[in-house]
Formats: sequence, C-alpha cells, structure tokens
Amino acid sequence: MMSDQQPRPAIVVVGASRGIGRALAELAAGDGAPVVLVARSIEGLRSVESSIKQAGGEAFPLSLDLTSSKAPTDLEDFLAREALVCDVLINSAGYGLRGAASALPNADQVGMIDVNVRALAELTLRLLPGMVARRRGGIINLASVASFTPGPYMATYYASKAFVRSFSEALHEETRKAGVTVTCVAPGPVSTEFLATSGANRAALFKVLPKASPEYVADCAWRGFKARRRLVIPGISAKLAILMAGLLPSAALLPLVGRLQLRGNDPCPCGSGRQLKHCCRAGRAKGGTASA
Repeated sequence: MMSDQQPRPAIVVVGASRGIGRALAELAAGDGAPVVLVARSIEGLRSVESSIKQAGGEAFPLSLDLTSSKAPTDLEDFLAREALVCDVLINSAGYGLRGAASALPNADQVGMIDVNVRALAELTLRLLPGMVARRRGGIINLASVASFTPGPYMATYYASKAFVRSFSEALHEETRKAGVTVTCVAPGPVSTEFLATSGANRAALFKVLPKASPEYVADCAWRGFKARRRLVIPGISAKLAILMAGLLPSAALLPLVGRLQLRGNDPCPCGSGRQLKHCCRAGRAKGGTASA
C-alpha cells in the first residue's frame, strides 16, 4: 500500500552487504538519514541492518539481483512503499576476475560488465534526474586505480572501471551547477573478499601495493563527496601507482602490468594448456624466443 506521507530523503547503498559498501552504509547512517541497503545476500544485509540499528540509525534492507533488468524498477517501487526518495546513491557493487580473456568463461566476463557497468549506469541514470530536479544530493561511484590503465589478464575488470571513472567525471561536470555532486572513488587494493574471489590476491601486482582497509576508503569517499570533489584517490600508494601509470609509455606499462598479474602456476597465455612456469616463462629463462 502506497504511503501518503511526504517522502524522506534516503541514502541508497548498492553492494551494502560487505566491504567498502558496508563501511559506507554504516558511516552514512551516522549522519542521521535512513539508509537503504541493497545487495543480493539478505543474510549479509540483515547483519548490516542490525549494526546500524544498534548504533541508533535507521536501515531498510532490500535483496536485489543487479543482473535483472527489473532491478531499477524494483528499487524505485521499494522506495515508494517506504515513503523514501533517493537523495544519495552509492554504487559499490562489483566484481573482478583474473586470467586471460581468451581462457576465462565468457558468461562470467559478460556478467562482470553487467554488474560493474550496466547496473551502475542504469541506476545512476534512473535516479539522477530526480536529484537534479530537487537540486540536492548526489552519487558516489566506486572505480579503482585499475581505471587509469588497461590491465592485461584482468582486461574486462580494468575496462569496466575505466567506464565508471569516465562516466562519473563527466556527470560531475554536468551536474555540479545544479547542486548535485557526482564523486568517483578510485582506491588501490582493499582488504576485502574481492581480492580472494577475483584471484587478484595471488598476483604479484596486488602483493606489491599496500592494502587499505574498507573503513579508510569509506571515510575518504564520504568526506570527499561532502566536499563536492570530482575524484577521490585514497592513500599515497594509490596516487603513486596512478602517477607511474601516467608517466610510463604503453609499450612499457602494459607488459609490466601483465607480468605482475601472472603467476608461474597460471595457465600460459600462449594457449598451450601448460603452466606458465613450464612454458613461455621457462623458455625465456633458457634464452628461448617464446614470450608471455
């Protein structure tokens, strides 16, 4: 049954069940606004809801499959039922996979684009006009340092985050004079389940870069958003990695990123089916002409 009361401004956190999304939801709830918690796992959402309520906040969990074309409509219907309006949208959901694009399952890579790009863009485009009309609120989109360079052996993930950064920065310029803020957050490696589920925790690149805590990234993101910043890069190491990526020519940068994301027991990208340490890398070590 639809409520007749005036809708209250709410903060909608997509990907709120864990990691940076959870940290942002708990942080945002401290400002006093109701928080709508969106993720697929209702168990994870209940945990965040309990944490927010124990701290004196107000939370509304919504289990939603972002790969469904109905997700934006289902979210809007939920907000209407609860007499809420999206004042701030936080897009924190996403996932990554490590490996050669030719070897990773096609469905998984397309699914990554569906969550990291399509769902983020559709929710943004659906909710942004209301913010502009009300001349308040805004959006926080989670990108990554990966958005600053192509990423061999995580090609689809890096490309998806490049879209998020480009899209967000353009929207920031479009909406900043309308009282709306669009902030892109580009952290380096973060101590969350993402590193394990993506396989990135086994790559040398993610072992070299220091890992930030979700709480630190959330704090930087929230403060940057409230300061109406276009781009937030949490941590010195992330800033240095982006600087290096900008200084190195692609001919040097891409092989470097590729080597740092491969391990010896990974399948060799040449397609032989053998482990890298017994194939092309071994050939190079012996002075052969094969290359990874």
